[in-house]
Amino acid sequence: MSPDAPAAGTSGTSAPLPAAKGPRVVVVGGGWSGLSVAKYTKKFAPNADVVLVEQRTEFISCPVSNLWLVGAIPLEFLTHDYLQAARENKYTYFNATVTGVDKANKTIATSNGDIKYDYLVLAPGIDYDYSGWTTDPAMEMRLRTEYPAGFIPGSEHISLRNKVQDFEGGNFILTVPGGNYRCLPAPYERACLIADFFKKEGINGKVILLDENPHITIKADGFGSAFEKLYGDYIEYMPSSKIVKIDLDNKKVETELGETIEFADAAFYPHVRGNKLLEKAGVAKDSVFNKMEGNIDVFSYEVVGHPDIFVTGDARPMGFSKSGNTSNSEGHYVAKVIAAKINGNKVKWESPLTVCYSAVTADPMRAISVNAGYAFNAEKKAFGFANASTNEKWDGKDGLNNGKGLISWATGMYNDMFH
Repeated sequence: MSPDAPAAGTSGTSAPLPAAKGPRVVVVGGGWSGLSVAKYTKKFAPNADVVLVEQRTEFISCPVSNLWLVGAIPLEFLTHDYLQAARENKYTYFNATVTGVDKANKTIATSNGDIKYDYLVLAPGIDYDYSGWTTDPAMEMRLRTEYPAGFIPGSEHISLRNKVQDFEGGNFILTVPGGNYRCLPAPYERACLIADFFKKEGINGKVILLDENPHITIKADGFGSAFEKLYGDYIEYMPSSKIVKIDLDNKKVETELGETIEFADAAFYPHVRGNKLLEKAGVAKDSVFNKMEGNIDVFSYEVVGHPDIFVTGDARPMGFSKSGNTSNSEGHYVAKVIAAKINGNKVKWESPLTVCYSAVTADPMRAISVNAGYAFNAEKKAFGFANASTNEKWDGKDGLNNGKGLISWATGMYNDMFH
């Protein structure tokens, strides 16, 4: 390689950004975690030059999107402006796709040029892992395009909404993966809301919920009672039902227990894994729960061997809920860690906070909720819920109040990230 050649994985062309006037903090990924890190790093360290790199041109929320699938809220409620967030919070939004990380030269390569960093935050979210169902790329592509999971925002949600709105009858299969998947209660909430839609529209359809887990993973009393009392004719819940074969041409699946189930339509949610960018950056390893999540110090979020790089949000390996409020509150803490590094200080570990409302009916909107922090069990060397409280009574005033709380919570979260 000639002395003037760019480093491996970079283009050698600088991104069109003004020169940094302070330590440059580059945040990759404009989801709930990345937005929070970008805003609060600038707040806690005003001398930092913060750049948020995101490949999307607008933000569409995955949390609360189940209500949009059934027409209970407008798309505008979920859609927000990266430019506004950057303007109001005094950081830079850079629209580009990250293609590589040169750790030695502290540079990221993007589709619009290279960016030097002093600190790098990788918050790229999840990828899907279809390997439990197929290793055939053509089959995987059919699953992704014909029966998208609907847990990565954008076209998947639009496709799933159209499936629900246009459904004429028969079995509609939804799946719940094993491992620590994105938003534990969301598949159960989705089953309730789609069943609610079928019921109100008089559609002769049934949601078949195939759960790889032996039981409902969270808010079991609330969802279980809703399945039984509200949707007995519209939801068939099947725990411990791992799919071993999917026949897309004949529209049927086979489970580990030997059951064959036909379907008219479906949304197949596979296992999740760390975003493949982590592998490209050389900062990934298999976790207890999933493949290729961030190889980090679980208290500081620093990549092992690279204390200037952090992995946050749904790409981190800890057993925290992969959910919006968790990622947002976690981002506040990581911003404090980075600001403390810049300012020569240290901070104490803070638990992320999981606040989650799940709707069981759309109109009137009734919901159940959980509120929990986390504590580290030194003996088990793992995190678990701490000070958890739930309200799973959906059939009275509590349910209606939680429905109002769901919208208020989402509004507050969007304000926190974008204003």
